[in-house]
Amino acid sequence: MRVLLINSVCGIRSTGRICTDIANALSAEGHEVKIAYGRETVPEKYQKYAVKIGNGTDQKLHGVLTRVFDKHGFGSKKVTADFLEWAEKYDPDILWLHNIHGYYINIEMLFKWIKTRPDMQVKWTLHDCWAFTGHCSHFAFAKCNKWKEHCESCPQKGMYPTSLLKDNSYDNFERKKAAFTGVRNMTLITPSKWLGDLVSESFLGEYPVEVKYNTIDTSVFKPTPSDFRKKYGLEDKKIILGVASAWSERKGLYDFIKLSSMLDENYTIVLVGLTEKQLEELPEGIMGIRRTNSVQELAEIYTAADVFFNPTYEDNYPTTNLEAQACNTPCVTYRTGGSVESVPAENVIEQGELEAFIALLSSELSVNEIFGGGK
Repeated sequence: MRVLLINSVCGIRSTGRICTDIANALSAEGHEVKIAYGRETVPEKYQKYAVKIGNGTDQKLHGVLTRVFDKHGFGSKKVTADFLEWAEKYDPDILWLHNIHGYYINIEMLFKWIKTRPDMQVKWTLHDCWAFTGHCSHFAFAKCNKWKEHCESCPQKGMYPTSLLKDNSYDNFERKKAAFTGVRNMTLITPSKWLGDLVSESFLGEYPVEVKYNTIDTSVFKPTPSDFRKKYGLEDKKIILGVASAWSERKGLYDFIKLSSMLDENYTIVLVGLTEKQLEELPEGIMGIRRTNSVQELAEIYTAADVFFNPTYEDNYPTTNLEAQACNTPCVTYRTGGSVESVPAENVIEQGELEAFIALLSSELSVNEIFGGGK
């Protein structure tokens, strides 16, 4: 069979690695696989799968359309037409969608093409909530439930995908609903039960939903000794690690900053994925590292840490939790979305309750005895 996956990135970050893991598995079974992607670079070993949609210029134009008119997903018409011409020739038996937001594809044109191929099996893995809202990719932090009825007057217009001027959430909701409903042979896949339950309450509720937890490449994410501690002078410290592709208040950045002021000199917080500006603003007690696409380096950092802390306020089923635990590093998370579904119940604390985390760290037991690690 010929299989076509579509995602914003290929082979990098969580969704990109999920796609290449799927491609490797399908290819090993003898299927022909391609991954159409829109942004950034593709590691050399995955180039055999990669099909680029568009270019940097088109992405910038799509970005302007989003920033000014709040029409994310409705730009990129020319590059989408070119891609669909290629896709029609490729003639996939299975189309597997992942993130179709990200300034690179026109969602109405894509789904119009899908509806011309009623015999093609369509899967769509939802990694966030963008598919059934009028604007945002997550709404838990804002405590907004307008998506259940009809989005309008979006309280998160300034959040990804950011609009600086117009609020077009009402029209976006209408156009998404028209585009995404009525596909004859589509199954939705959610990486958490939490998201699956939300989907059933949305306009996508007409489709069957399968909960399939994300997996990771355990041949890469495994205990990986390195000189990380020696390199950064952390040999006598207990390391509390946080990893994100983009840090923000919703991901718990401010909680880590607050936590740093509550810890004694025995602990160091290490955060991976910070921007240059964020690195410059870090307080004492936090060591920052820029984003890395090297999974080997990530595995080394996970392994060096004593505890992986994920104080996220919005999440579906973060693969960072899986990666840390695969490297034999215990994971603690807030009771948020699907993040709790990959972590032992005793390692789940309520949102914002840093004192509970401190109390565990400060007990007479070692960190690994507390959280069940085996370092």
